Amino acid sequence: MKAKLIFLVLCGALVCGGCPAGAPYVEGDPRVHVATTMGEFVIQVNQAKAPSTVQNFLQYAQDGFYGGTIFHRVIPGFVVQGGGFLPGMQEKATRAPIVGEANNGLKNLRGTVAMARTNDPNSATGQFFVNLADNAALDATLTSPGYTVFGSVVEGLDVVDQIAAVPTGTQGDFTDVPVTDVVIQSTTVEPGAQVLRSAWATYLADYGYSAGTQLRDAAVQLLGSLITGR
Repeated sequence: MKAKLIFLVLCGALVCGGCPAGAPYVEGDPRVHVATTMGEFVIQVNQAKAPSTVQNFLQYAQDGFYGGTIFHRVIPGFVVQGGGFLPGMQEKATRAPIVGEANNGLKNLRGTVAMARTNDPNSATGQFFVNLADNAALDATLTSPGYTVFGSVVEGLDVVDQIAAVPTGTQGDFTDVPVTDVVIQSTTVEPGAQVLRSAWATYLADYGYSAGTQLRDAAVQLLGSLITGR
């Protein structure tokens, strides 16, 4: 233990000459694995930009709400939407709606994930959609409340594209409904991994990677693991 403390003091002298304050590592954003009858895709949420929306989505995912629901609205070149209906277009009961966060600076770009809602900007519950293209018309502006983007597909966007290509038709009062149900089988929340804070990443990058800086990098990782207890 004493040797480790001496090592940390020496490393601290090497590392912290002008280094950023605070723990080097922080908890990253969670990911949600969405398993469907056509394959799996992974959504990484953005807690900093859409905290209430992310909390709402993660709660639905953890509760197993999405299991058995379908992608009920599929429009190629626009969106793939799901999370609210069972096969046969039976709507699921949800929790109370949440306040919109569309003014968070995130845009409805291809691959991003946003909350569906009614004409009321504060009416989102469980339904979400994946943007298949850059849909600027869905962004918040001075004259439009927009749709809240809260994450993006980081793996399996090809699966989303396959869903977007399925034949669709009309079912009752609903249009753009896949002829063959595309079902969400399960949603699994993966906790955020430890990531290097941006200030520390910039600090280390500024020094390059000589033998000395490699030692400093190793010391930073050791300090981080001791601070976080991991």
